[in-house]
Order: sequence, then C-alpha cells, then structure tokens
Amino acid sequence: MTYDVVVIGAGIHGAGVAQAAAAAGYCTLLLEQYDRPAQGTSSKSSKLIHGGLRYLESAQFGLVRECLVERRRLLENAPQLVKLVPFHIPVYRNTRRRPWQIRLGLSLYALLGGKGFQKIPERDWNTLDGLRNDGLDAVFRYYDAQTDDALLTQAVLASAQSLGAEIRYGCELQQARCEGNACILNCHTQGKSEEIHTCTLVNAAGPWVNTVAARIQPAPEQLDIDLVQGTHLVLPGQLQHGMYYLEAPQDQRAVFAMPWQDNILLGTTEFLYQGDPGEVTPRQEETDYLLTVWNHYFKNKMGADDIIDSFAGLRVLPRSRGKAFHRTRETLLHIDTTRCPRVLSIYGGKLTSYRSTAEKIIRQLQPLLPTRTPCANTQTQALEAPQQSQRGR
Repeated sequence: MTYDVVVIGAGIHGAGVAQAAAAAGYCTLLLEQYDRPAQGTSSKSSKLIHGGLRYLESAQFGLVRECLVERRRLLENAPQLVKLVPFHIPVYRNTRRRPWQIRLGLSLYALLGGKGFQKIPERDWNTLDGLRNDGLDAVFRYYDAQTDDALLTQAVLASAQSLGAEIRYGCELQQARCEGNACILNCHTQGKSEEIHTCTLVNAAGPWVNTVAARIQPAPEQLDIDLVQGTHLVLPGQLQHGMYYLEAPQDQRAVFAMPWQDNILLGTTEFLYQGDPGEVTPRQEETDYLLTVWNHYFKNKMGADDIIDSFAGLRVLPRSRGKAFHRTRETLLHIDTTRCPRVLSIYGGKLTSYRSTAEKIIRQLQPLLPTRTPCANTQTQALEAPQQSQRGR
C-alpha cells in the first residue's frame, strides 16, 4: 500500500498534520517511536493557548494575530479542553516595563483579537493570592487560555483517526529513500522490520527533527538549531484568581504562575541543551531560578523541599548568538528540494497555532499529492476530551 502522507512524530504538530491530511481526504499514516503520544515537548509545555503578548515587543504582529485567531477556534471547537482564564500582570517600582507600556501592549493585543483588559483597583490587591504589595504600582488583568497539552494532542490524534488516519506507536524510522515520485521508509515496529511507501513525508519529530532528517536519502539540508530547555515546577497551594505573568527579577524574562491540577505550576526557563532529547531533566540552577521568582513576588515562600514535581521539555529555535528569549517563535517549514520536494521538516512551532501550521503544510504538499475529496474542515472540527491526563504533567 502507498500512502499519500506519512508523518513522523505524535506530538501536537504531528497530530495536527495527520488530522489536516485526513480531513483533506488523503491516505495518512503517523509513526511514533514511543508507545503513546506527546512524550516530548507536547506534554511538557506551559499549557497555554495564547497569542503571545510578549511577542509584541519584537513586532511579531502576524504571529500574535494568527495565534489569537487559533485561540478563538480552539475555544469554540474544544471547550472541554481549552478554557479562557484571567492573567494578572503586576507592575512594581523596579519592574522594567512601566504601567503605560503594559497598557499600550494590552490595548494592541485586544486590537489584534484578544479579549479586553482592566486595571485592578488598589483596594483589591490584597485579594490576589498573597501577591507582594510593597512597591506595587499597578496590576492589570487580561484573558488568555489554558489547556492540558497532552490531552489536547490525544484529542487531535483521535480526530485524525476518526477521519481515516492510521497511527502506529512503537515504530521508529531507520531509513528513508526518496526516489522519483515516492519515498520508501524502512521502519522497526516492535522488533520487526517493515517497508512503507508514501508520496510525501512530514518530519514532525520536534527536538529529534535533525536526527530524522539524517536518516533520509538524498540527505535534505538541515537547519542549524538550538535545543532550548524549559523547566516547570509543580508547587503546593492554589491560585484562586487565575494566572500571574511575572517579570523575573534576574533577567526580566516572562515567567508564569498558574493553577494546575489543584496545585501551582511555575515556569519556564530557557537554557541551551546538548545531548539526547529523550534524557532532558530539570537542572538545579533552573529550580533555583524559578523559586527565586516565586519568592520575589509572593508572601508564601517556597523552598526545594516544597516541590511536588518538576519536568523539562525542549524548544527548537533557530541557532543564534542572541538569548533564546529574544529569538523569533515563527515556525519554519523546510523542504528537501525546490525541484521535486517530497520531505517537509517542521522546525519549531507553537502549541496554539498547531492547526494553522498543519493547514499550511498540506497546502504546500498539495501539488505533489493525488486528487482527493475532503471529508472535513479542521477550522470547525470538534475535539473531544479523552478520559484521563498524564499524571503530573
């Protein structure tokens, strides 16, 4: 059997491409090296469906607008999985961004498609989950959305399957040869070798993207990337009033404190990572960094002994000498050759915009694919919540 589209990787972007391909009527197969989905970054993110308020500072207006449109669609299509929640931005006397800058940014955010915002009266500051009041100049409240990233990935995969896509877990690509109008894949599934034929191949392997690319012949050009580690801590307690968008006192990065499974989720960090993506773990310096942020802003002090859980994931970012925090978050779609592209690799990507990224990929591959009849539209396709989440994530 020859597939129209084969996707490598069952993270959110692989799931999105499988769903989009199946919705367009294409014969679709997704291969995942682990025995279940979302084992990498797609279960270890900050769990946010948002436009990226901070991206306005680097004038990434198109990215913010795209993400806000996708946020609205997810709120409509997956109401059990994606919830609109309040975010609070406290501004202190020594905070780098002043109240007028925050107001301007939130006004632009609302103009691009975000919900409105408000300035919280000083008389209400004491109700904000033990937020430190000394030196506090202003607090702004706006709205974005939260999800369970692993559950969302599972829901998109279930949608893809309902539309006809096949999914094989425990299947690792060993080699792919692209010849003429097809790619021939050699894979190992539960210790057995198998050969798979496909018109097109989508490399959605996340931090393993260049590992997969190296197994393809003729060898596609690989983009220079950095793997950037982000760690989150799960702390005891509850945040009754929503989330907090905090400016880290150490380096002015954005750190979020948010309710999560009856506890508090705090993150994230940004450290360059070298090594096996499957072995990424939180570093002591990241733990210290995040606890310092928490203790700077909240009266309820936390120490290492209070940590319930911690986890780390990897972002794929274009290689640069600049700090990871200031690099573009645009998703890069890289084809193997402009003459007769058969392989498309996804570099980077955001949880919020996975669907629109997948739609772009299918449009780019369409000239290479046979004519099929679409059976669904992912813009309006409902996503149902699976029964249970991965514990601690």
